[in-house]
Amino acid sequence: MKKLFQNSAFLSLLIAASAVIFGYWLLENPRSTLAFLLTLGALLAAFMLDIPKWLKVLVGGAILLLVIPWAGFKNSFLFELGVQTGIYAAMALGLNVVVGLAGLLDLGYAAFFAVGAYTWAIFGSKQANQFMPWHIFPLPGAYFYLFMLVAVVMAALTGVIIGSPALRLRGDYLAIVTLGLGEMVRVLANNLDHPINITNGPQGITPIQRPPIDWFIALFDKFGIHMSRAEAYPLFFYFLVLVIIGIVTLVNIRLDRSRFGRAWIAIREDEVAARAMGIPLLPTKLLAFATGASFSGAMGALFAAKQLYVSPESFTLIQSIMILVMVILGGMGSIPGAILGAATVTILNVDLLKTASDYLNDLRNAGFVLDLGIFKYNFANLPNQLEPAKYERMVFGLIMILMMIYRPEGIIPERRHVAEMKEKE
Repeated sequence: MKKLFQNSAFLSLLIAASAVIFGYWLLENPRSTLAFLLTLGALLAAFMLDIPKWLKVLVGGAILLLVIPWAGFKNSFLFELGVQTGIYAAMALGLNVVVGLAGLLDLGYAAFFAVGAYTWAIFGSKQANQFMPWHIFPLPGAYFYLFMLVAVVMAALTGVIIGSPALRLRGDYLAIVTLGLGEMVRVLANNLDHPINITNGPQGITPIQRPPIDWFIALFDKFGIHMSRAEAYPLFFYFLVLVIIGIVTLVNIRLDRSRFGRAWIAIREDEVAARAMGIPLLPTKLLAFATGASFSGAMGALFAAKQLYVSPESFTLIQSIMILVMVILGGMGSIPGAILGAATVTILNVDLLKTASDYLNDLRNAGFVLDLGIFKYNFANLPNQLEPAKYERMVFGLIMILMMIYRPEGIIPERRHVAEMKEKE
């Protein structure tokens, strides 16, 4: 049996069959959480197992570009889940550069997300008229793509500004300082409504312009797929996130194999040895900080355009910790691990815990009685407080504890990290 599963032809056939069966099941039952998870499982297996690259591309393209979009027309929640997963995956890849490659513990990462979001929110709404004399705002939605690049630059500059004092420290001290500086950005966003109203304070900014998608709707019209603007925007943002994830992943791969990536890893391993080898510590750390911040800034601009609303409550310490959990869960320094960690945490938070809560509520309202012979329980007596969605932080805490005990290297560990841990043992 073991030899059978090591056979590439058998694995290829098994994965192809699984993708077809589970994909068809999702198309027929787009609201089925189990069908969705099994389809994603087939996608994960295709990229993890030793099968031909053309089959990996075929299965990935079929699921991401055909199955999920088609099922999303019947259940728009799939688009929402896909976009949120993509946003967090890009940010996890950015934090992976800082924490995984350079070994710098950053607890204020959500600050760069806020910088990117407010960069477009201010100028893509009427908010800029509050402090600029020209009264030409909001800018047309077509400027969104330009402001994604502006958000990248602004977030990178913020990373350099925050990192300049913080990166002179190490370990726990660095974590505490980045936490404080990250919270400063949120507090500034919360209070910059006076004496000059820049961010509109705790009330947030809305409405925010979205990029025009007439060309996108016309493209699908040519294939006989007619969509309203409300139906087209979720699909548009889903495809835009896929494109950005592809770009961010390629940049990460190039950085990992570059001299900058090797310098970051050297600093992570031993700062004293890295300095002795001629690596300038502060500039190299600042480059890692700015690189990670730029990814977060780009996704912040996308988040603002998608949500049509931005407020300081979206960029709290919990967001930074959630992204850090994604990186640690997937495997620090691992590019596929960061993506998988982001997908796992997002799906668990947005879908699974809420689905479990709804299921328990249905059992409670129906007065379902579980009778196992020696044990009998009426779900009508189930306390209202017992809802998994209310305990998401406890669930993530338990996951992290279990990971640290049984698999500290993460779900998909980086090869170098595995070798380090074996040496320590």
